[in-house]
Amino acid sequence: MRGVYLRDDFSEDISEENVFAWAAEIANKAQPRDIYRSKEGRKTLRFDRTGESYFLKIHSGVGWIEILKNLLQMRLPVLSARNEYDAVNALNRLGVDTMSVAAYSCNGINPARLKSVIVTEDLVGTVSLEDYCADWKDKPPAFSVRLKLLRKLADSARRMHGAGINHRDFYICHFHLDEHSLACSEPSCYLIDLHRAQIRRKTPRRWLLKDLGGLYFSAMNCGLTHRDLLRFMRHYNDGGLRAALGTDLNFWRQVAKNAERLYRKEHRVEPPPIVPGASS
Repeated sequence: MRGVYLRDDFSEDISEENVFAWAAEIANKAQPRDIYRSKEGRKTLRFDRTGESYFLKIHSGVGWIEILKNLLQMRLPVLSARNEYDAVNALNRLGVDTMSVAAYSCNGINPARLKSVIVTEDLVGTVSLEDYCADWKDKPPAFSVRLKLLRKLADSARRMHGAGINHRDFYICHFHLDEHSLACSEPSCYLIDLHRAQIRRKTPRRWLLKDLGGLYFSAMNCGLTHRDLLRFMRHYNDGGLRAALGTDLNFWRQVAKNAERLYRKEHRVEPPPIVPGASS
């Protein structure tokens, strides 16, 4: 498995042959505060270059033990940065807000020893939706803000799933909002952490349920109302709310069951009740 991509501003002083050496040098100079992850053959860190902030992920090979452990747990192991690189490119083509890749390289044949790196721009000035919505239950946002974000998430999910892509960690913490864009008709809300994403011709039902169940679960403490859920379903479903409450009703019931199960497992309590009504 081979592949190299260097954005024009990176190719000026980094050649295709020395991407791994350059990445290793960056990693060796990183301060502890800039290292976000370093285990299971993957290191993630932040660095600055020519006045701009970036994230570097280095995959050094997960090893056969980790691969077998994942397979025994019925999970597909992440072998390299290729998943993230392909998913970012696919989402950009679909018009889904996501990261921007500045550099990528992958080398090797042995799946347990694949080496790869990916560099993405730091989404400076954005905030995760988990943090942005943290106090919504007690301090609900303006209706216009609530509606814009519901539509944005539904549109991103619909485009992604419609193109055969599933995220596998589809939570609101992995959407980063540019708060200034809320003044626009459509806000900018970037989907990140795509290293486990899968791409097929068609997204299987079980993975649709997992993604949507995860998204719902992660938003349960945001003071969701019944109308919020209906709005999301209407914008996600190709057939609108009529299809969501008709032919697809069992699907959405299963999404809710998955979300409730995740909530009980994570928080050891029952999910919060959904508010019956809503403004507007």
